[in-house]
Amino acid sequence: MAFELKQNLKLSQQLIMTPQLQQAIKLLQLSRQELVEAINQEMEENPLLEEVSPDESTEEQAYEEVTENVVSVERENIKSLEHAEEINIEKGAGTDEFDWASYLEDYGPVGVTYGGKDGEETSWDNVLTEGQSLTKHLSWQMTLSSFSEDEERIGNQIIGNLDQNGYLCATIAEIAQLEKVREEFVEAVLKKVQEFDPPGIAARNLQECLLIQAKMLGVKNKIIEVIIREFLKELELKNYVHISHKLKVPLREVEIAVLLISGMNPKPGSVYSEEKTQPVIPDVYVIKSGDEYKIILNDDGLPRLRISNFYREIMAGISSHGHHEAENGKKYIKDKVQSATWLIKSIQQRQNTIYKVAESIVKFQRDFFDQGIDCLKPLVLRDIANDIDMHESTISRVVNNKYMHSPQGIFEMKYFFGSSIKRTSDGTIASKSVKEEIKQLINGEKPKKPYSDCEIVELLKGKGINIARRTVAKYREMMGILPSSKRKKYF
Repeated sequence: MAFELKQNLKLSQQLIMTPQLQQAIKLLQLSRQELVEAINQEMEENPLLEEVSPDESTEEQAYEEVTENVVSVERENIKSLEHAEEINIEKGAGTDEFDWASYLEDYGPVGVTYGGKDGEETSWDNVLTEGQSLTKHLSWQMTLSSFSEDEERIGNQIIGNLDQNGYLCATIAEIAQLEKVREEFVEAVLKKVQEFDPPGIAARNLQECLLIQAKMLGVKNKIIEVIIREFLKELELKNYVHISHKLKVPLREVEIAVLLISGMNPKPGSVYSEEKTQPVIPDVYVIKSGDEYKIILNDDGLPRLRISNFYREIMAGISSHGHHEAENGKKYIKDKVQSATWLIKSIQQRQNTIYKVAESIVKFQRDFFDQGIDCLKPLVLRDIANDIDMHESTISRVVNNKYMHSPQGIFEMKYFFGSSIKRTSDGTIASKSVKEEIKQLINGEKPKKPYSDCEIVELLKGKGINIARRTVAKYREMMGILPSSKRKKYF
């Protein structure tokens, strides 16, 4: 078998993910809050990047200042820069020196400084406070109770094993084995923890949770306890007649008991959230001016960035060191300036892309902004992508976690995208509009005689919307609306 060595030329196209492109894609998919955090982190890591305070200077002044700084660096270090071609600063990058002139040309006033309007920025820290966690709330109560050292140790284990709804996840046997104590001792401590606020905390199941609340409410009605212990399934199905028949008591007494049970909280721990509530801050505003809509980017709260004066002091000191130290200093400045300018340009590109997508959405959904959700049109990512000549994946990144303030309210930008439902007459309607129609029908139904899914289908046909019963059921479940048997009110 003979081997032969050949040379072949092959021409192919390849997409190379440069660091700039990677950063631009990353910033594009970030939410507003995540973008602020990313900017702040970059400012901590890059001393050449700093925030311009609103009252410090205008964007034009900042640009002039940066221009002067860069020219000054060129002037002070012209001799050192002459030797740049002798140093291979970055492996594989060639011997080209850093082009300061091109930098100034590429990053003008909008690129060098970025961000909000002049004036005081909104501080949400002055509006929101962090809620106390469930763990802290229960631990605080335990310190005020007459717990022994051993009881407090077991109590901490119990509190640490509660889920977000306040239910005990671990078993008595598991805690006893872990702490090397008797199960009876753990059970006794659990009973004491179950007396804490909120009522029903540290229960092992829904039945125990409701029984604890009934006890703390001082309920004397035996029917309530029996219903909780034996008829939770019938209670869920609202089969009160069956409960009345089984307990051999009047239906009215069962209804009174159910009314009290309905006022209890099946998820007592959910009152305390571990997460700090974040406000929804629009990324864009859609404002009607005459017969047209204007798109305004919301820059408030976003740091205004520029290249810092700090690097000029570093470069000024380089001349007093040897050749090797000078080249290391120049490499450091080059890397940091490039990193800062990439970030500034990526943010600028992000905002421009959001603007284009928002503008296109308004063009496609003009009827919605004029008249409301009934006029929301079916829209897919491809429609916007073709309109503004971008890829669908880019549109997907833009509309996720970005919010738009409009005359119809605040919406996540992906809200305007959805599939279509065919009308009985010619034309289509957005699935979100159909969901809204279903919601309005259910809101207007008689509480004691709610619409079944089949009845909703017929009512929608009267509005020119033709969908199957299973589609109504699916949309109803997606909106968290119970079936008619569970929506029915008996009193």
